Amino acid sequence: MKVQVLNLDGSAAGDVELSDAVFGLEPRADILHRVVTWQLENRRGVARKARERSDVARTGKKFGRQKGGGTARHGDRAAPIFIGGGKAHGPRVREFNISLNKKVRALGLKMALSAKAQNGLVVLSGLDTDGKTKTLAATLAKAGFGKKVLVIDGDAVNDNFAKAARNLIGINVLPAVGANVYDILKHDTLVLTRAAVEKLEARFNG
Repeated sequence: MKVQVLNLDGSAAGDVELSDAVFGLEPRADILHRVVTWQLENRRGVARKARERSDVARTGKKFGRQKGGGTARHGDRAAPIFIGGGKAHGPRVREFNISLNKKVRALGLKMALSAKAQNGLVVLSGLDTDGKTKTLAATLAKAGFGKKVLVIDGDAVNDNFAKAARNLIGINVLPAVGANVYDILKHDTLVLTRAAVEKLEARFNG
């Protein structure tokens, strides 16, 4: 698949041939759903367990008379209403680290890239900029990439571009190694540099 390469200001800078094995697949909603669910589940934090009534070591001896004491007829100090008693309906440890086959994860990323290649992919020659947020904002507005843009560079993100994009709402930047299905699908436009294309294709062909 041949795609036009642009400069950061939107001017043409040649063409690049994208691998059909990475950017030319037919996206499947079930695969993408499985990978996104796996990503989000693994992001969830695990709550610290609280000791409930059955976990507290307190006496179960009846500590008052059945009648005439003027209070309720309690028989367990571990009840939640007492100081030192167990927590009522406290947080419990839950594990969210579901597993997913590596082949399915790789297939999901290829399908996410392919979905953007059909609609929403831009390939840039590079991310050279002067590091000024105002300049970059004007450049991106002129290029018309949209409101939510994910920019993926090669081994490391261009420092000046990362600094300039830091305060821009809707612009997120990742190195090629951080490319993932959830972030790609969440953004309206996926912007890849030539270096990112080479890294992503090498990642699957290697």
